[in-house]
Amino acid sequence: MRLSGRGLRCVRGGRELFSGLDFDAAAGEALAVVGPNGAGKTSLLRLIGGLLALEAGSIALDGGDAELTLAEQAHYLGHRDAMKPALTAMENLAFWAEFLGGVPADPAECLAAVGLSHAAALPAGFLSAGQRRRLSIARLLAVRRPIWLLDEPTSALDLASQRIFAGLMTAHLGGGGMIIAATHAPLGIVARELRIGDES
Repeated sequence: MRLSGRGLRCVRGGRELFSGLDFDAAAGEALAVVGPNGAGKTSLLRLIGGLLALEAGSIALDGGDAELTLAEQAHYLGHRDAMKPALTAMENLAFWAEFLGGVPADPAECLAAVGLSHAAALPAGFLSAGQRRRLSIARLLAVRRPIWLLDEPTSALDLASQRIFAGLMTAHLGGGGMIIAATHAPLGIVARELRIGDES
């Protein structure tokens, strides 16, 4: 499986963020998108996930499921933790598993994988910022999708949680998955870099 972008141009609010951008990522690889604030890192992930429209260029997935769109084969983990605060951690995972479709994993196992078994019955609104982030990471496990689009995925995570997440990312890549992450911080895994914008 290979994901590629060619000649990508992105305009937000009348301002061009980038143009002529190329990238490639293959199964088993992680690509870290780096650059200054406002350079378009988040926008690139949203373009790949089908949440924004391209101004120019093309994005292609070779070797994926021909019956599904690229967006249907990707998980997008954004800045905000997409959780309903009144639902428990377990109920949130069950909601996302049903919403995303496919073959769901056991929600209890997903919570255990991120160290949240003890919080299964707690409303998401009662969780700390780091716990909510871990619950969002558990959502990546609730339904298997080969492409993970991660926006500052380690934000709010303590060192122990970062190590847990690094292990989950390593397992995802080892199973033939792919990760594209916009980040200012090390991911804890081996990743090629795609630099956007001018650091000077």
